[in-house]
Amino acid sequence: MGDPGSDDDLVRRYLAGDANAFATLMRRHETRIYTLCLRTLGNADDAADAAQDAFLTALRKLEGFRGEAAFGTWLHRVAVNACYDLLRKRRRQPMLRLAEDEEHPRAELEPAEPDIAEEVVGTQDAAAALRLIPEEFRIALILADVQDLAYDQIARILEVPVGTVKSRVHRGRVALARILDPSDGEPDPVSRTSQEEA
Repeated sequence: MGDPGSDDDLVRRYLAGDANAFATLMRRHETRIYTLCLRTLGNADDAADAAQDAFLTALRKLEGFRGEAAFGTWLHRVAVNACYDLLRKRRRQPMLRLAEDEEHPRAELEPAEPDIAEEVVGTQDAAAALRLIPEEFRIALILADVQDLAYDQIARILEVPVGTVKSRVHRGRVALARILDPSDGEPDPVSRTSQEEA
């Protein structure tokens, strides 16, 4: 089988009625999009859902794709939005709590927020540690270090200035290092204000 062409060619072919062109686009980008979702969400099932949502959204909105950015950049933006949507949905879901009874008084129940220090003590699992970094830093870090995208491309995906991308990547790397090695003594990058990102 011959070369299927560039992303732009495939988009044009799909818009002209070639349904197989979108399938080719999906196969071409599915690994990177799934990896982005997996590293952002930290759960294979959630990542598969978000990646599927991203491709469905891309399919629905492809007619509106203006080509101002590369198709891959636009698709990454769609996937980031799908991850944000899933993370927001997670936050809105009520936590299942045990009914209070004599054996388990309410005071003995686990706190609503897990103690992340307990979760990472003694582990060098970067993927698990990555899930503990705030979303805005985590996504920028994944796009830069896992997806190996240039800062200007990340800026287009996240729709923020390049300086903000650099700041988020740096702060994400510092936060990740602190989680992996809490004895490091670096000041907490997450506690600084967003004004530094400008």
